[in-house]
Amino acid sequence: MHVEQISIFIENKSGRLAEVTRILGDAGVNIRALSLADTSDFGILRLIVNDREKAKAVLKEKGFTVSKTDVVAVEVPDRPGGLSLILQTLDGENINVEYMYAFVERCGENAVIIFRFDETDRAIKSLLDKGFNVLEGERLYGM
Repeated sequence: MHVEQISIFIENKSGRLAEVTRILGDAGVNIRALSLADTSDFGILRLIVNDREKAKAVLKEKGFTVSKTDVVAVEVPDRPGGLSLILQTLDGENINVEYMYAFVERCGENAVIIFRFDETDRAIKSLLDKGFNVLEGERLYGM
């Protein structure tokens, strides 16, 4: 139930984000979800893509530093308080959310949120035990 995310370290200067997206587009890699965090000097672009191996290879070939991280995709009820239910479940288990971001498509009536936890396997078990739907990576890559 882990989802493979790639992280790209990029200089915080004009054109670098455009370059990454051009490289991926030229290689036929589709971006399914993304998050960008930056400082004054560099940024970390986190992506869920349809072809992780190709994305890593073409970006490394162009000189980018790329790493892989396991994250978790969870269906979140798309209504007021939906996200709060999940976060309360995790808080009750003392599981920390390191970061999160939204997926670009819905899953039926639900939104999909990508989470990075300090204890991924324990978070997955807790969410499943409470009846939340944790999505398989293969399902996301092709959505």
